[in-house]
Amino acid sequence: MITILNDDFSQLNSFLHEKSFSKIFILVDENTHEYCLPVLLGNMETDLGFEILEIEAGEEMKNIQTANQLWEILTEMQADRKALVINLGGGVITDMGGFVASTYKRGVQFINIPTTLLSMCDASIGGKTGIDLMHYKNMVGTFAFPEQIFIYPKFLETLPFKELRSGFAEMLKHGLIADKAHWESLIQIYTLDTDAVVPHIQTSMDIKQEVVEKDFHEKNIRKTLNFGHTIGHSVESLCLSQGNPILHGEAVAMGMICEAHLAYLEDLIPHEDAAGIIENIQRYYPYLDISDFTDESITALLLNDKKNTDSKINFSLLSGIGSCTYDHQCSQENILKSLDFYRKLNNA
Repeated sequence: MITILNDDFSQLNSFLHEKSFSKIFILVDENTHEYCLPVLLGNMETDLGFEILEIEAGEEMKNIQTANQLWEILTEMQADRKALVINLGGGVITDMGGFVASTYKRGVQFINIPTTLLSMCDASIGGKTGIDLMHYKNMVGTFAFPEQIFIYPKFLETLPFKELRSGFAEMLKHGLIADKAHWESLIQIYTLDTDAVVPHIQTSMDIKQEVVEKDFHEKNIRKTLNFGHTIGHSVESLCLSQGNPILHGEAVAMGMICEAHLAYLEDLIPHEDAAGIIENIQRYYPYLDISDFTDESITALLLNDKKNTDSKINFSLLSGIGSCTYDHQCSQENILKSLDFYRKLNNA
């Protein structure tokens, strides 16, 4: 289901020829329209008609209003159930495009061609689609697998450094929750650039894919992929509500620091492991100022996390480097201590 494209798109073209699609709709934002769409169209060989659907870039566009506009456009263009949606972009595009495709006429086929490191290693894989509700991350969505995922690593060359660093957070997470050797390989990278990262993409994709195949609907082990996301999503949502969105990986990095310390406070990992994890994450990610956010505002969002049951906050926390627990309920005291620990890092 995941295919890495090298210098030609023959495998993508074979896929298009083998299927009996009626029409193709390519979803992009203004960035992928400029930098990635010309590459795709220059290499795509098909006699099918296609239309380009463009939305503005940014997490703030991942909402029901944008979804509704896309549904209306598909309707106006008479897209039928044999249509194909190609999601060409980062996590917002693959989340949004997958959601729109999986709900339009109760589901049309779609493929993901991720263009960011975040979407290559994480967002495009696993069959989760979704949109944000108000400022709550991914509160509405479906489980729907794309027909295929095609990875073209050269698209990473178009990324700003901050976007590359954002995706790297998910790679670090994959190592921490499932593969100690992967984590140790990644922290040997001292200059974060495309050349350094590309050799490790396959391993990260394989980790994500293996977990998803064991638990597609997130009943058990798939929850481990949420390490760093419980606190990270809360902070990301607060930034979004203030009209100051941050990159997903920046929030996850901050969340992993808090939740690594929380795992130590909950006696799941020794202090030296937590300290080593935190020190290495800090090498790549600058401090994220959360001084404007009170404990109450963060915990209010924690209580709305999708993993919760019976109004109890469920964390996915490390039980070692390369292993992770899920549905772990922490004391309120330790949650607040982890936030206080992070705030003090700014003065360390």
